[in-house]
Amino acid sequence: MILDYIKYLLKAKDEHSLHSPFVFEFYTKVLKNKSYYTEYDVIETLRKQLLSDKRIVNITDFGAGAKTNKSIQRTVEDIAKKSLKKPSLAQLFFRIIKFYQYKSILDLGTSLGLTTAYLGKANNEITLKSFEGCAETAKIAQENFNKLALKNFEIVVGNIDETLPEKLQKTEELDFVFFDANHRYEPTIRYFELCLEKAHDESCFIFDDIYWSEEMKQAWLTIQNHESVSVSIDLFWVGIVFFRKKQPKQHFILKF
Repeated sequence: MILDYIKYLLKAKDEHSLHSPFVFEFYTKVLKNKSYYTEYDVIETLRKQLLSDKRIVNITDFGAGAKTNKSIQRTVEDIAKKSLKKPSLAQLFFRIIKFYQYKSILDLGTSLGLTTAYLGKANNEITLKSFEGCAETAKIAQENFNKLALKNFEIVVGNIDETLPEKLQKTEELDFVFFDANHRYEPTIRYFELCLEKAHDESCFIFDDIYWSEEMKQAWLTIQNHESVSVSIDLFWVGIVFFRKKQPKQHFILKF
């Protein structure tokens, strides 16, 4: 991954190299937006609490699992240290949803719920479904959502292979999806194709850890080359795609 990151740094561009008006606007008004929103404060306060939470959780993992700690018993503190998205990434997701006024949100991989909270706090009209395989982790996430007074959300507990198709049958369209449930090629592509059926011209899909493994690198390559994807953006930590039919198909590696 270190070599991949060096390659990314050598290739990453800023706004001076962008000739696409849509991507230029995304880069200058969303990605590099330095505004600090008050919603960040309460979520980051909760992060500090989780980073010192000694409670033991019995983990049920249907995905690729943790690279550094594969124990079925972990402390909340350890999960928070290893699994929570960095504030800069979670706050980027918040800004994307806020800027484009997305309302129908899916979060594939709740964990302790901090990133989910950023998604849910981006505007007051959001309907959010967050999927989590581990019932004990989902219980703690629910506690966190209650503390944050997060509204119009649902935690869907169980194997996402079963729960995602079921929920999508009852979903008309998707504005924004964050894929962080299973870091393997086949499930990632399968979830992408399932959600793609509900995507529209302005939808945004974000894929976590696109350089996490050879399987994830291959999955990201498959996704960015998919015929439905018009704009793909590599930020190293995540990959972002848009489906704007009138947009020329282009791939961007941007500084973050």
